Amino acid sequence: TGKMGLLAGPELSLLLLSPLKVPFFASYYGDHMVLQKKPSGAVVWGHGDLGAVVTVTLSGAGGLIIMEKTAHVKGPSGTWTTLLDPMNAGGPYALTAEQGRENVTLRDIYFGDVWLCSGQSNMAMTVLQVRPHGTEEAGSGRDRAGDSENLGHGNFTYFSAVCWLFGRSLYEALGSPIGLVEVAWGGTPIEAWSSRRVLQACGISPHQHLSGPQTPSVLWNAMIHPLLNMTLRGVVWYQGEANAFLNTDQYNCTFPALIADWRRAFHAGSAGQTEPLLPFGFVQLSTYRRRSVDDSFARLRWHQTADLGVVPNARMPSTFMAVAMDLGDEHSPYGSIHPRDKQNVAYRLLLGARAVVYGDKDLVFQGPYPTRAILEVTRGLLNVTYSQELICRQRDMQAFEVCCSSQASPCRWLPAPVVAVGFRTVTLALSGCGTLLLGLRYAWAQWPCEYQACPLYNPQGLPAPPFLLDTLPAGNAQRLDYYLIN
Repeated sequence: TGKMGLLAGPELSLLLLSPLKVPFFASYYGDHMVLQKKPSGAVVWGHGDLGAVVTVTLSGAGGLIIMEKTAHVKGPSGTWTTLLDPMNAGGPYALTAEQGRENVTLRDIYFGDVWLCSGQSNMAMTVLQVRPHGTEEAGSGRDRAGDSENLGHGNFTYFSAVCWLFGRSLYEALGSPIGLVEVAWGGTPIEAWSSRRVLQACGISPHQHLSGPQTPSVLWNAMIHPLLNMTLRGVVWYQGEANAFLNTDQYNCTFPALIADWRRAFHAGSAGQTEPLLPFGFVQLSTYRRRSVDDSFARLRWHQTADLGVVPNARMPSTFMAVAMDLGDEHSPYGSIHPRDKQNVAYRLLLGARAVVYGDKDLVFQGPYPTRAILEVTRGLLNVTYSQELICRQRDMQAFEVCCSSQASPCRWLPAPVVAVGFRTVTLALSGCGTLLLGLRYAWAQWPCEYQACPLYNPQGLPAPPFLLDTLPAGNAQRLDYYLIN
């Protein structure tokens, strides 16, 4: 099987810590790890005696020296940093740091793509906690490195199932090594993962009455900033549940701002080796309470796309999203906010990564999205055209809602029952609506549908994402091409 370099976050038990010799590597480097392959060069750093010269050697089979670099130990932290030449995917190699007569060697090193996985408890859920998918289990015989014994040492305490499943699928698709780094903490809002720059840009006080891991910027400082020297290929993010209860309507600012800020920081920290538009994948919120009338989850899902519905978009370039609102799990032993189907989440992330990051232009990686609505006034119908072929799995009378009025004033949302589903069109009944249609929304609920049974999918089995559209030039919703037929 492929080499998967599992580099744990600071809140976890770090794998394979190097002995504290002089010189020594930074604590997250270890045997069996994966470093970023070409076209980028991998940054390697560590500690030594102030003013000393450290020689870093990469060697292959039989001790053949592939490259040799020198670095000076600088103060006040007594660190050295070097940049390896870009390497093709593969291995194994040995990496040695030597200062005078002292040296330390890391073995079984591979080069591949390194992905950072971050977020809150749905990212922290381990392989031990997730539901087997069909006959394939995360610990199948062909892949013993990924079983629950090695990766799931307890609930929420060892390696992320989403991260692992995504990485393994990526390895299978690419055929080259994948390194995974997990930094996740349950129950944490985006503010904790954000630098002061992000908070300031979005008008959020860094002195909110929060404590512990929820404190603004605390996890940025403790868990992200220490990794900024690392050369990365991409990020996967599963977070947002906490912000359904905190600063919900600022998420359309904080999330794009966090992405942009992490990109700048990792690019600078890696001496320009992590690309400026670092690919950023994320999971749109799943479900919580089945019959709740609270729309905070729906609003948060919308804000996760910067109020544009789909990604990548102008405000969130080089991003990809896994829709998860149809993967609810009311009977999860970890609470319904923690659905156990992480295999479909990882698969949908994989599709996005292959299309957006690895250039598979013919791959369909997201569900159908509306592009046009035509209002037939005399018949009281609204015909919504979608971007892809539609598969109707459920004729839900409540899934679509319209905001309609005879005058441009606030109104309540009313169900718009589905009359017909065509190849790329959905026809909705607008009984009781005047000629002024102020808005249209879909799947706007905490629990929009049953497991894998939302109303609309594409032939590839990807759900149509939720949306909020209006016909007015003002407001937060995205506009839809809109036509009147009398």
